Amino acid sequence: MVVKTETCSFSGFRIYPGKGTRFVRGDGKLLIFSNRKCKSYFHMRRRPAELNWTQLYRRMHKKGQQEETQKRRRTRKVAAVPKPVEGASLEVIKAKRTQRPEVRKTAKEAALKEIKQRQAAAAGKRKGGRGDATAATSKRTSAPPSTSEKKPAQVVVGSRKR
Repeated sequence: MVVKTETCSFSGFRIYPGKGTRFVRGDGKLLIFSNRKCKSYFHMRRRPAELNWTQLYRRMHKKGQQEETQKRRRTRKVAAVPKPVEGASLEVIKAKRTQRPEVRKTAKEAALKEIKQRQAAAAGKRKGGRGDATAATSKRTSAPPSTSEKKPAQVVVGSRKR
């Protein structure tokens, strides 16, 4: 047979049938106290978190939770398993991870250079059939500004420059 127990509104202790007192507050809330001590402390407006014999205090100060922490430590975390990506097998991914940064950098630069050459060749074909990719990729240098063009003088108003 299962016995229905209630919990004390102040201390958090279990209250068995036939024990405890009930108090109905002005707003209609029903409060159940396990004994006269809990009831009087409640009416004196004591905080159960500050009384070390209440369940709330024990919960806040982590008392009596040693068994639970030991159970938590036993659980193992699942290790992440590397999976192949579409277009690259697992061996290729592992090989790239183990590469040195210098090797990775040179491979990246070579790939970028090849892409730029392809783009330049495509741009040359669009312009007029010029297939000279090297001329398209070379940087155009502009002539230095002439000395005859001078900047306008700064206007001084008061003592500040604008």
